[in-house]
Amino acid sequence: MLDLTKLTRQMQGLSQHLTQEAAASRQRLELAQQHFLNACDRQEEFVQKQEKWRDRILFASATPIESLNTCIEIPVPPKVHTVIATDGSQIAPNHHEIAYCYLLNIGRVVLHYGQNKHPLLDSLPEIFYRPEDLYISRQWGIKTEEWMSYCRTASEATVLAELACSVVSKNTEISPPHTSRRDESRLYITSHTPHTPPTPKIPTLAMVDGSLIYWFLEQLPFDARDRILPPILQAWRQMRDAQIPLMAYLSASRNIEAMNFLRLLACPHPVPDCMSFCPNQLEKVPCKVFEPLRDTTLWTTQLQPGQRGPLWRSNARILDLYEDLQIYFCYVHVGAEIARIEIPAWVAENTSLFDESLGLMLAQVQKGYGYPVAIAEAHNQAVVRGGDKARFFALLERQMIKAGLRNVGTSYKEARKRGSIA
Repeated sequence: MLDLTKLTRQMQGLSQHLTQEAAASRQRLELAQQHFLNACDRQEEFVQKQEKWRDRILFASATPIESLNTCIEIPVPPKVHTVIATDGSQIAPNHHEIAYCYLLNIGRVVLHYGQNKHPLLDSLPEIFYRPEDLYISRQWGIKTEEWMSYCRTASEATVLAELACSVVSKNTEISPPHTSRRDESRLYITSHTPHTPPTPKIPTLAMVDGSLIYWFLEQLPFDARDRILPPILQAWRQMRDAQIPLMAYLSASRNIEAMNFLRLLACPHPVPDCMSFCPNQLEKVPCKVFEPLRDTTLWTTQLQPGQRGPLWRSNARILDLYEDLQIYFCYVHVGAEIARIEIPAWVAENTSLFDESLGLMLAQVQKGYGYPVAIAEAHNQAVVRGGDKARFFALLERQMIKAGLRNVGTSYKEARKRGSIA
């Protein structure tokens, strides 16, 4: 039980600390705005410098594809469209339960607008109990609980691609090759020959919660990584071939890739050669004048509700494994907050598809009162609540008893924790 009387004594110190931190944050923001204005005037110079010295820069800084002072109004979406989303949840393995196993539950949502169709709201559960599922990660020093979350990420992408392609295939038409319209300001996007697949009659958007840049892959051994990333990339290629735009929505993003681009301007050395001048990035280095200021804090001062900022290309090193599926992002003022929107290369290169997808995304946020309704519903379908968990283990217990197993039940520790005699 929490003792609120003792806790109250610590609140005064916390409030004083937050007041001091707010004042320091304002100073960092003013400094960042000055560097931002300077970067707008010298953008081309520092993009070239970033490209030249990228192998010597030890921090992840994104590359602006459009002018830094870009503020574009997001278009109104068509009344007839479809939004698809998936999200996942799990029951973690527990030695104190009646059986050592885990369950993944992938929530699926398809919302049709202006089509007089029923939505799809369901989930796909899968139980893992074989030794090769439970203990395979131990050879790489990865806990089963962590491995389970990685497998869930891959399952979410696979289910999303299967669901999106199934929905689109029910209503498609063959169209001539589409040539992407590009803005002149997009100087750094690698050209990509467009496919000529069936084009959806109805505008469709596939959405996921969280980043498309899977930072956790950096710490995985090669063999473990090869079991997680290839299914994800294959799922993305399926959506690319069907011309179904994929978009990731990040609320309250803590990313600093755009702010790190401004560190190139704050560098006091002749060139941004971190490996020579500042090899230890864990220490206080001269260019870290904005830390811990986030990208969203800066774009709050630049964007109005319903506007997006410039498009950026992420240069995270893990993206070297993504082959032709590089990740781009932008920041959007959705009204309640500044959201980070991530998209793969095939969406970024198609201006009309990108603009239409942003309109569908913003409509989802408005319908969801500050958060995309499709993603929220996918989470609600996926989440495993306490009652669901109890019914799952009750069903498992009946099956074990039916199979002739004896002494089926939880450990005394687990049983004691669930009740109290105090």
